[in-house]
Amino acid sequence: MSIRQLAPWWRQAFGESNPSDHVDRAEMAGLLTADSRLNLNFVVLILASCAIATLGLLENSVAVIIGAMIIAPLMPAIQAAAFSALDGAAAMFWRSLITLAVGIALAVVLSALLARAVGLSEFGSEILSRARPNLLDLGIALTAGAVGAFARIRSSVTSAIAGTAIAVALMPPLCVVGIGAAAADWEVSGGALLLFVTNLLGITLASMCVFLVGRYARRRAGSALAWAGGLTALVVVPLAFSLQALVRQTALEGALRRALTTQTVTFRQATLVSSDFDWLSRPPTATLLIRSRQLPTAHQVSLLEAFAQRATGQRFRLVVDVSQIQRVTSVALPPEP
Repeated sequence: MSIRQLAPWWRQAFGESNPSDHVDRAEMAGLLTADSRLNLNFVVLILASCAIATLGLLENSVAVIIGAMIIAPLMPAIQAAAFSALDGAAAMFWRSLITLAVGIALAVVLSALLARAVGLSEFGSEILSRARPNLLDLGIALTAGAVGAFARIRSSVTSAIAGTAIAVALMPPLCVVGIGAAAADWEVSGGALLLFVTNLLGITLASMCVFLVGRYARRRAGSALAWAGGLTALVVVPLAFSLQALVRQTALEGALRRALTTQTVTFRQATLVSSDFDWLSRPPTATLLIRSRQLPTAHQVSLLEAFAQRATGQRFRLVVDVSQIQRVTSVALPPEP
């Protein structure tokens, strides 16, 4: 397809052939100026979304966490910062950064206080999953940021903003930062902070690109875009290492399951129902749910741990949860040999 053939689609996509669906530049500036302000609405929504997300994370409830994502007001403030950086509007840019900084500080402090009050001794999967960001998360942030910015410039797709907020999940990582800090678990807190920074930079860079293509930038666009791209590039290295570790961990998990189920007497007499791995513990913990008629002994589990290390080259701590099978019939059965 030639550039000339693409031109009508391009004009329609960005409103040139459908002005009623296109948010003009003055209207966009007015909307984002309002979003950049630190006011009571922003503070209330930050506190409410943080409280909901923190309690949902502590309860390990996906539905509650999703509810917090929808009402979190961070995405509009990030878009305001991206727009003002492209436009060279210094006052609006710094106002957006101050708003974001206050929102971030409130969320971290409140989540830490709630976590300290609840006092959970162990973290659930929803918390741990946000402590291990990788390059896939950056891809999600870039895509969600682009969709969110596109929804800004096209009035007919504003309904996509809520879904975008859910996809990129800005508030839960911030809450995990506070939860980890309350428990003095700096590995969890640091991983969640990296995830939040990844989402923040990904949304900012993607929003800038969409605003630039939509012809909303006036001056200093190249410099602002270069800064956003450079800062985003800085997080690529740790995210790439994290993705490599995730691939390796997935391979080790599969190797462990195959080795245990096909090469050990214990698992030939049982059925592996599910497995869960905690890679943040030292050594990594594999929790296995099995269905069996007999409980394995502590000695058998220790032998399984030694076998797992030989089979995979990785030391694991095994925790075996047993769902016992009891056979009941209308007549008495002879005892098993």
